[in-house]
Amino acid sequence: MHHHHHHSGNRQTKLFRIIAATVLTAALALLPDITVLPLGGIAKGLIYYIIIYIIIGYDILHEAIEGIFHKEVFDENFLMVVATIGAFSLALYEGSGDYTEAIAVMLFYQVGEYFESYAVGKSRRDISSMMDIRPDYANIQAADGNLERVSPDDVEIGQTIIVQPGEKVPIDGVIVSGQSSINTVALTGESLPREVHDGDEIISGSINMTGVLHIRTTKDFGESTVSKILELVEDSASHKSQSEQFITRFARIYTPVVCYAALALAVLPPLLQWLLATPTLSTLTLTLFTPWIYRALIFLVISCPCALVVSIPLSFFAGIGGASRSGILVKGANIIEALAKVKTIVLDKTGTLTLGVFEVTAMHDGDDADKNDEAEQQKLIEIATLAECASLHPISKSLRRAYGKAVDHSRVSDIQEHSGKGITAVVDGRQVAVGNERLMTSIGIEACHCQSAGTIVHIAEEGNYLGHIVLGDIEKPNSVAAIKALHDVGVRKTIILTGDSKKVADHVAAHLGIDHVYSELLPADKVLRVEELLAAQPKDERLAFVGDGINDAPVLTRADVGIAMGGLGSDAAIEAADAVLMDDDPLKIAKAIRISRNTLNIVWQNIIMALGIKAVCLILGAFGIANMWLAVFADVGVLIIAVLNAIRAMWKR
Repeated sequence: MHHHHHHSGNRQTKLFRIIAATVLTAALALLPDITVLPLGGIAKGLIYYIIIYIIIGYDILHEAIEGIFHKEVFDENFLMVVATIGAFSLALYEGSGDYTEAIAVMLFYQVGEYFESYAVGKSRRDISSMMDIRPDYANIQAADGNLERVSPDDVEIGQTIIVQPGEKVPIDGVIVSGQSSINTVALTGESLPREVHDGDEIISGSINMTGVLHIRTTKDFGESTVSKILELVEDSASHKSQSEQFITRFARIYTPVVCYAALALAVLPPLLQWLLATPTLSTLTLTLFTPWIYRALIFLVISCPCALVVSIPLSFFAGIGGASRSGILVKGANIIEALAKVKTIVLDKTGTLTLGVFEVTAMHDGDDADKNDEAEQQKLIEIATLAECASLHPISKSLRRAYGKAVDHSRVSDIQEHSGKGITAVVDGRQVAVGNERLMTSIGIEACHCQSAGTIVHIAEEGNYLGHIVLGDIEKPNSVAAIKALHDVGVRKTIILTGDSKKVADHVAAHLGIDHVYSELLPADKVLRVEELLAAQPKDERLAFVGDGINDAPVLTRADVGIAMGGLGSDAAIEAADAVLMDDDPLKIAKAIRISRNTLNIVWQNIIMALGIKAVCLILGAFGIANMWLAVFADVGVLIIAVLNAIRAMWKR
């Protein structure tokens, strides 16, 4: 429909042509007598005006002719060519020599095109500078010990790359040696540097700030976070919103209707005038048609649908760019539209509202009273840590952190894992059991029923109950503010779906101000719950699910809008979701909704403004009140205002 080429080279050429045409037109207009020029006497200098017309409008002429050959006749290029050639013909027929109007229409149209091209270029530049994370090279150690720069595509999984201070990390991997501060602002919008050292995972697109890092790659360049993100941003432009699809369909019907209406305006009123007077062939002259042809040409210029065709995709593009700058990746204009209508937010708990990091919050004896004796506390932690020393479960990691010493594996033997219950083992020659209430019941020990909210680890030694450790998941710093912000932007229902115990889920929900909570769910149960909620919601509202990992992928796909915590590189979530929060901050959910609503408001402002001004000017044009200059404003002026308004979507504070 609208073939635009927004390369900066094209833009500079266009600017040069606009300046040249303006200067030449002004020079001709200021000449007291054009006939002093060679060939100036032919139709009052028509040849000179045609040369200027070709300088300013050859690309429009070319695209209009190409459109006719491809059977896509009715587009804005065709409208401009008909209007301008018509204006030339009228001036020639009247013998006025006033060809300036025809030049002016094309000149102003090109000014509008230049503005639009600049705006698209600017929002593209803003997105690419925000996403200026594509690495150009990777350093590997050559056989002679020197660093060699190679293309990131040529680095294999498991190979060691070296990233020096100031360089971008080209590929995801694990730090083998070195420590440094890394800047992830391009990925997350978060300017605070992060400290990393041996054993830490690091993702591509981060900038190494202080030390030299040796990184063992864990992915191919094509599968790395940086490639995935750039792919998402580039693809997002191709997912059209309903508003865009409506405008494309509208323009397809609108343009031919307008052309036929202009033809009718040029032919029918003068014919009617002629029939109502004394209809003889001698009175059916071109003079009768001239004013109406002029009105029809004005009608054509006014009706050009550029402002809509250009500004609406541009508004969505700017909205996606604005979201990217805040570390929110939105996978298309259709998602912006859906996000703006979200009234129900369903959240996973662990990793979304909490950090997914367990901490020892209390230690109790057999009567559920606090253990205050430090030696007894130490003994409880020590037995639990030694028994769990072979497990990779987050709970065992939390116990090791609380223990704070190196684990002596030689003290432990005969470790047996009881699925879903816990572990039995021999520690220092004594039989111990570490796990939940079900484990205790299965070995015939009566466990104390703890009243605290959290994950409870019971410990028994040689058949005697020693007490239990309470582990709590830590809430994210912004979780309370995030739920308040969601209610502030008009979300009516906030719901937690979690596999965690009822006691823990209820405690978290009450503290955060969540409306409903469903606990002890398996991943399949989460999908069923979301389907029930989708079935119950009004037609014009949308439901968003926010989750953080592989187990949430089915629900992310099923919701109207799936929002993933980017987890700085959680692949399954990024793949399945419609929007990705690059820094895992739940506060960004409300921000994404605000940006989407702002973008949609701008789209509707442009639609109403463009159609409103055009409707008024079309009526004035049909009644002969509007001249060609007003027509140019109704087309190009509206386009420029709409484009400038669209760019506002880039900045939603």
